[in-house]
Amino acid sequence: MAGEPVNVNEFQELARKVLPKMYYDFFAGGAEDEYTLKENIEAFHRITIQPRILVDVSRIDMSTFILGHKTSAPIIVAPSAAHQLAHPEGEVATARGAAACNVIMGLSFTSTCTVEEVASSCNAVRFFQIYVYKRRDVTEFMVRRAESNGFRAIILTADTPRLGRREADIKNKMISFRLRNFEGLISSDVVSDKGSNLAAYAEETLDPSLCWKDIAWLKSITKLPILIKGVLNGEDAMKAIEAGVVGIIVSNHGARQLDYSPATISVLEEVVQAVQGKAPVLLDGGIRRGTDIFKALALGAKAVMIGRPVIYGLAAKGESGVKQVIEMLKNELELTMALAGCCSVDDITRSHVKTEKERFLCKM
Repeated sequence: MAGEPVNVNEFQELARKVLPKMYYDFFAGGAEDEYTLKENIEAFHRITIQPRILVDVSRIDMSTFILGHKTSAPIIVAPSAAHQLAHPEGEVATARGAAACNVIMGLSFTSTCTVEEVASSCNAVRFFQIYVYKRRDVTEFMVRRAESNGFRAIILTADTPRLGRREADIKNKMISFRLRNFEGLISSDVVSDKGSNLAAYAEETLDPSLCWKDIAWLKSITKLPILIKGVLNGEDAMKAIEAGVVGIIVSNHGARQLDYSPATISVLEEVVQAVQGKAPVLLDGGIRRGTDIFKALALGAKAVMIGRPVIYGLAAKGESGVKQVIEMLKNELELTMALAGCCSVDDITRSHVKTEKERFLCKM
């Protein structure tokens, strides 16, 4: 690839060139056959945009409010592990890039920079993602630590009672990376002769007994609003609302958990209809273009979460790469809105898109 990247997909090739194979595969790979990994992206391709013409689009406003926080665009940096495997400055560089673009950042429970380092790195709105460990005291300590360091919400990842089978990590004998947040609390030095040390660490730590009643426990240890990540159907969405969460994240964990689970965009509308406006619904997975963001908003998402593209930008160019990726998506969304006849994100409606099923029915 010659010259500067012109879209976020080209950052993936840059990342492939600079990262050790073990680390690139860790970030890029999915579970088992990687069917869902491909579908997360392909499902967007089967949705078309229905533009409106002769609309005054001389001024486009992409800003929105997410849990009361104003952001320049309906984009959140998704929480993802181990950014220092992509770049020495890790999550600190990611946070600064997000702050420069005025979008919210999600910090992973398994970040390689500490909560304090990220909190002091810039003035930005940050959410903290958690796993629930068998040792609940570790999770509780981290939640309280995030709250005391100015994080604005907790994201509970609920689709990981065990780690999905990530075969690239098994083949590469993926090492368990240093988790400095847990120093003095729990060791990440797990050795396994069965392949991925990361999988062995997850087996030791993740609590497979986590269930709906534990939302009450989580609410009891923090004053922060709680979002739940990993919802893929209307039934679970309704249970989440009943449990008292304030936000729903439609996610299949970047296709890294259960292969052949549905592409997130394909179930978004079901979840939105089940929630009935009682909480914002966010979409995670497969976003690679501004048109993808537009489609998600049209199907009812309040915002989207961007994972791998941010990592690829970080690997290629550090903080500036993170900013480039986010700004590319913002610019593409702005152009899409203009060409579709939408001056604000509130103007984007269900009538602006057609699914594959709807196009098929129109032909009958």
